[in-house]
Amino acid sequence: MAQQEHEHVRVAVVGSGFGGLGAAVRLRREGVTDFVVLERAGSVGGTWRDNSYPGCACDVPSHLYSFSFAPNPDWPRAFSGQRHIRAYLEHVADVFRLRPHIRFNSEVQRMTWSGERLCWDIETSSGSLSADIVVSATGPLSEPKIPDIPGLDSFPGKVFHSARWDHDYDLRGKRVAVVGTGASAIQIVPAIQPLAERLTLFQRTPPWVLPRVDRAISGAERALHRALPFTAQARRGLLWGIRELQVQAFTKRPNELGMVEQLAKRNMARFIKDPALRAKLTPDYRIGCKRILLSSDYYPALARPGVDVVASGLSEIRDSTLVAADGSEAEVDAIIFGTGFHVTDMPIAERVVGADGRTLAEAWKTGMKALRGASAAGFPNWMTIIGPNTGLGNSSMILMIESQLNYLADFVRQLDVLGGRAALDARPDAVQAWNDKVQERMRRTVWNTGGCTSWYLDASGRNTTIWPGTTTEFRRATRRVDLSEYDVLRVSAQKKAEVDA
Repeated sequence: MAQQEHEHVRVAVVGSGFGGLGAAVRLRREGVTDFVVLERAGSVGGTWRDNSYPGCACDVPSHLYSFSFAPNPDWPRAFSGQRHIRAYLEHVADVFRLRPHIRFNSEVQRMTWSGERLCWDIETSSGSLSADIVVSATGPLSEPKIPDIPGLDSFPGKVFHSARWDHDYDLRGKRVAVVGTGASAIQIVPAIQPLAERLTLFQRTPPWVLPRVDRAISGAERALHRALPFTAQARRGLLWGIRELQVQAFTKRPNELGMVEQLAKRNMARFIKDPALRAKLTPDYRIGCKRILLSSDYYPALARPGVDVVASGLSEIRDSTLVAADGSEAEVDAIIFGTGFHVTDMPIAERVVGADGRTLAEAWKTGMKALRGASAAGFPNWMTIIGPNTGLGNSSMILMIESQLNYLADFVRQLDVLGGRAALDARPDAVQAWNDKVQERMRRTVWNTGGCTSWYLDASGRNTTIWPGTTTEFRRATRRVDLSEYDVLRVSAQKKAEVDA
């Protein structure tokens, strides 16, 4: 008897940010047109759709923070804002004719591997389907993290996370608390400081901040890039090369970063004249241990009247009073959390059920690990974009995404070569060998030795986020799928006959 009819596709891509759209483009280029992109929201963009807070911009130069196969000669600034990056992703979806493949408002609720049929059964908020291959491109910056603060539920004012900005709430004349001093917070503070009656910044750990050398890209430059595309390629190549040369200091010689610290201290001293405030804002860890932040207006904003920096984490909320760990208090009308995302405990992992019935979250209980940042043992034909140990501390994630797209393309080719109904499951020993090698290289990097606690580290203190090498090394490592690192799964002859019946 035939199986109950339902929609089946060759590939299901989860998410429509850079990773998801990039995967969709690459699949089409490989001749795969039987795919869908499952998007939980009503438009593309991923983190660049969700993060629309005032001042939101990228800290990687525009010409490097874009696909090599979709250059944009018309970037308006050296460092693009959220609006322009989101527009770029909409443009990619249109130019590469991806919209017919995208299922909006289709949040993945469960993905379960069927060992009998060698496919994934997928439940979404808009219906069910199955797929031979799943590409998870939800990204590590997709689920906001709000700390569990006693009394938060009873706070009478407004509360929201930077990635869920409430544009209907007017901050003018309000007493506002910003919790956190990461990449989002240092953009938010200068943008809202002129509006607020008083702004209180709760800082658990001060960041290292260098000037953001941003400028408008002239009309003449843009015209040149349109007329002579190789000039934009050269610009991108120069930006990439500079960052490749920096990697050695981060990964092998962290002590060389001391000179960069001096530049950061001089940058602070230009704007922060109060010795007490300067002491609060000076980190006690090696620069680069946490992501180096870029801003030319963060320090000036903190030096203005009506701004308080509390050099202690928020520990309790009593009605409208926020209490820091050092006992200091602040009366506020609104709380804005710039406290990051679930990176090492991605919620999507709880929704992926593998071959042995365990969820990916259970498999990764002792730490995330995936073969070449893509394949997890026990989860056949499942790949992740921006997976474990693929993050960067100094360059563009688009470079890493494109390397993983190379790996995805060869993964699909290998399945085609194998023929029939087949699946590839990463061998546990191969995953472990890859992870051991990565962690061994991580030992002397600034992210592990710099003396800080960052979001790069998981609950056990292991760095499961950053790639400890150059983007060139990663591209070489992901150029081809090595079948010796995978178990090839086949449907039994009996099951094949039942499925085909």
